[in-house]
Amino acid sequence: MPRTQAGFALVMSSPSAAPSAVGLRSERGPLLLAMMLSTGLVAIDATILSTAVPTIVDDLGGFASFPWLFSIYLLASSVTTPIYAKLADTIGRKPVMLFGIAAFLVGSLLCGVAWDMPSLIAFRFVQGIGAGAILPVSMTIVGDVYSLEERSRVQGYLASVWAISAVVGPTLGGIFAQLDAWRWIFLVNVPLCLLAAWLVVTRFRERVERTRHRLDWPGALLLTASLSLLILGVLEGGRAWAWASPISIAILGVGAALLAAFVLVERRAAEPILPPLLLTRRLLRVTALMGLAIGGGLIGLTAYVPTYLEGSIGLAPIWAGLALATLTIGWPIAASLSGRLYLRIGFRSTTIIGGVILVVGAGGLAALAGIPSPFIVGALCLLVGLGFGFTAVPSVVAAQASVDWSERGVVTGAQMFSRSIGQAIGAAVLGALANATVDAAGGDATDPATIVSASQVVFVGTAVLSVLVLVAALAMPRDRGAHAASDASSAVAGAPRATAVDPAPAADGA
Repeated sequence: MPRTQAGFALVMSSPSAAPSAVGLRSERGPLLLAMMLSTGLVAIDATILSTAVPTIVDDLGGFASFPWLFSIYLLASSVTTPIYAKLADTIGRKPVMLFGIAAFLVGSLLCGVAWDMPSLIAFRFVQGIGAGAILPVSMTIVGDVYSLEERSRVQGYLASVWAISAVVGPTLGGIFAQLDAWRWIFLVNVPLCLLAAWLVVTRFRERVERTRHRLDWPGALLLTASLSLLILGVLEGGRAWAWASPISIAILGVGAALLAAFVLVERRAAEPILPPLLLTRRLLRVTALMGLAIGGGLIGLTAYVPTYLEGSIGLAPIWAGLALATLTIGWPIAASLSGRLYLRIGFRSTTIIGGVILVVGAGGLAALAGIPSPFIVGALCLLVGLGFGFTAVPSVVAAQASVDWSERGVVTGAQMFSRSIGQAIGAAVLGALANATVDAAGGDATDPATIVSASQVVFVGTAVLSVLVLVAALAMPRDRGAHAASDASSAVAGAPRATAVDPAPAADGA
């Protein structure tokens, strides 16, 4: 692979692989709309259910089981992400994306007709299977279609989808719950999925080199089984069973053993589901570590900031949500601006700036947790959002730019996978710390002082994770911004295997 003087490889697609001509902009617009729509479906579905849980439980029963509505979705989407990412590099992006949309559609339809809590949980698993394909493949398609210079702006659009969804999701869920129509939380996805699929079918035409592939089914099964058990053990440990109980030890032990077996299988696989390049290349290692920390920090704040403000000073839920919304405002703003920065000063310097901002914001939340104020929390969450935007997007773009088409899907999937796993582990660990603090205070979660203490522990944990993000940014290889991109633009690694977009005939009016 060609290397620049920047310290790591930047492999650019050729013009035919990533068209940037003015004439193709109208073609890429509908495709980007499809990616934003698909991402929005998954993003809204991650938040819309929270405000409707009481109504769903009243209708279906099964209060003790309702946490599985979230856990099973997270589990399914996490463990399938690497599998879809590898398939996207072997059979193409389009069929994998369409399968993900179809699975999400079917899962949504089934959730809308669920007759009890176990059936709803099972159908949420189907939804998660679809979500596991949509997120990484949509970002991979963006990496294929848009140039390095354009990618940060487009990633900013995708980040804004999450920002809007963070506000729209709970609000829409509350409206459906208020109207006693919670099933439409899921059924509304059906026409949107159909629209997204139609845009992908009509606007995304890739030409994949047809070769025989040996899919790594043993590796895929081992990875799925091991991560399912490990995430299950982390999510439910300390809740459904004690950490030191025989069932907890058995689940985590078997999961660890299967993960070790997966590593051995991958070393001998002809086409491994997680290629060795993910471990041997410094850039990919540190960006994956960054994704883990970002995922853990994000879930810690989104889960506990509203509870902290509501429980400590009795702030109304809508105002507590608005204080947190500043985080989702800062993220897309920084994501959009990050492109100008990394083209001038490089990926490493940009992520370092983001890491510093993140440490200041998260550290401020931890230090000032004893003084509950929506204004202070809102300002600090804005800083945290800016920090996430200046670290998350440049790290993904840097990873994508360091490989060619045949590896971009796996690399992008690994970044999404690490962030998803970070969320799962972060939710469990930070939740366990908060519960331990409440128990130590006598178990009274209605006491404002207890809420403040428990939230402060979570914020301290988030601050530690933000420091880890900064350390990972400092560990990134040096690069020279626009100079590195310019050097690499003429050093394409091999012939392009696909054309992201074919121009539509003039008669189509494009």
